[in-house]
Amino acid sequence: MSAIYGLYETPAAAQRAVDSLRSAGVDDARITIISGEPFEEYEFAHRDHSTWMWYIAAAGGVAGLVIATWLTSFTELAWPLPTGNMPIVAWWPNLIVIFELTMLGGILAAVATLLVTAKLPAKKPDLYDPAVMDGKILVGVREPRDAMGVERALAGGEVRRV
Repeated sequence: MSAIYGLYETPAAAQRAVDSLRSAGVDDARITIISGEPFEEYEFAHRDHSTWMWYIAAAGGVAGLVIATWLTSFTELAWPLPTGNMPIVAWWPNLIVIFELTMLGGILAAVATLLVTAKLPAKKPDLYDPAVMDGKILVGVREPRDAMGVERALAGGEVRRV
């Protein structure tokens, strides 16, 4: 894998590098930004904010609700225990099982979505430098088409080739 990246001390310098890469004609999808902390006040922190996780977790919760309702009703109807004048399917006790399986469905769907979107477990390491955990911000491009243009755009930081 060939990549060029720069390490920046401040988020303002990283934002300038991202803007320079865009001016050099690099697509946003090809720019990698890694930091050890969130910088919500800068534009580069909002590039990948859109996610389907909420919808997928909600669908998992609905699936858990449907399965739990079917499971509890089917179980009570398959082995009916007539007790006086009470209904065979008792909803109040079933709500405990229904709640738990609804939450289980939502949680499992959210965890599965997290693993898929984060590409975990990854076979090969992503673009990374240990200096990120020391407070620096990595801005890089994998397999750049114009390596010299990318290096000029990343000027102002510690530029490295991998």
